[in-house]
Amino acid sequence: MRHMATYDLMETVRNTNQWLGASALAMASYPAFALFPNPALNWMAAWGEVTERSFSRMVMKPDWNIPPFSGADGQDRIVVEEVVLEKDFGDLLHFRVQGRMTPKRKVLLVAPMSGHYATLLRSTVISLLPDCDVYITDWHNARDIPVSAGKFDIEDYTMYVVDFMRELGSDLHVIAVCQPAPLTLAATAYLAEEDPDAQPKTLTLIGGPIDPSAAPTEVTDFGHSVTMGQLEEMMIQRVGFKYAGVGRMVYPGLLQLSSFISMNAETHMTAFQNQISAVANGEAHEHDKHNKFYDEYLSVMDMPAEFYLSTVDRIFKTGEIASNSFTINGKKVDIGKITTVAVKTVEGTKDDISAPGQCIAALALCTGLPDSKKASHLEEGAGHYGIFAGKSWRNNIRPLVLNFIDENESETPSGDRSKKPAANKNTKVA
Repeated sequence: MRHMATYDLMETVRNTNQWLGASALAMASYPAFALFPNPALNWMAAWGEVTERSFSRMVMKPDWNIPPFSGADGQDRIVVEEVVLEKDFGDLLHFRVQGRMTPKRKVLLVAPMSGHYATLLRSTVISLLPDCDVYITDWHNARDIPVSAGKFDIEDYTMYVVDFMRELGSDLHVIAVCQPAPLTLAATAYLAEEDPDAQPKTLTLIGGPIDPSAAPTEVTDFGHSVTMGQLEEMMIQRVGFKYAGVGRMVYPGLLQLSSFISMNAETHMTAFQNQISAVANGEAHEHDKHNKFYDEYLSVMDMPAEFYLSTVDRIFKTGEIASNSFTINGKKVDIGKITTVAVKTVEGTKDDISAPGQCIAALALCTGLPDSKKASHLEEGAGHYGIFAGKSWRNNIRPLVLNFIDENESETPSGDRSKKPAANKNTKVA
């Protein structure tokens, strides 16, 4: 019960701050105070507005809010979200474009389960929709999953990806972003041996820790600096009575958020000070840059304890993917069995989460794959976020990924094919 009490204490602190913000805003906005204008009241209201909004976002799942886009005929295409396959810990979500009949590249985005919701890839989805039929893994918040649903570790995650690939068929192109890259590589290898006809045509791995030891970062250093017992004691708690997952062991989203913020505490503090000032001076608005970023950044989800601990232990500490010794239910998953799926890696030179060298290691593991089906790209000046959602993604990486897909997809209509050459084609890995 000690861990459950800690979980409820964090939620109590969050709820209290949300209430304080709402109360400050209400009090400072009391109509009678307008008779006696006072700048202090404006600042109090501004602090309350920003505080209430920030702490309320921490327990909200963001909406996708995918805007319509213009089709080739100039008509607006409405995008509708629909669940294709529903499972306890995550759904396979499809973004159906109404009125679009022309076949497009079928793409599965494998989203991270790393503290934020799959909506973190909203801009990635928006950028792909005009050219692709997009599906995504929509992971659930562990606090909302009853204990009766059982455990969920990296083996279960891998098998979820396998099931999603099987559901979508072999005319599929998979893009894994960050954390799921090694497990998606393992899922592809699993299909190569167990169900070859269900393999995707291409696999693009973006900024993922295939071999964390290839280029150490603060993330990898932390994984090696603590024991698993210390990690479990410091990070794992039981979900409180407020949620359906009461009693489930999790790595709480609020605890993860505190870690995210502590890494750049001064930057975040300055951002909130500036936002309070902007609100007080009437210069802020609902969809300004600050709200757009922090509405997503502050929305966090609990991670199943067994998933978090097994990721640290098996991916970062013992490097099972890097050494090609990963197993599912005791059976080895041999990455060398991949012989037909074209594999591309994408890295950014300024990525401080998965540094250059970690992701490209996947190509060396694909010993059964000819060089003609291997490619890589290193984006100069791009950080972690930029390689899948920023300007670097939109202007450079996205066209290269689409071209890579087209080179390995005979079904893509010729009019939809990308014209740019693939980057670093046939990369040889030492």
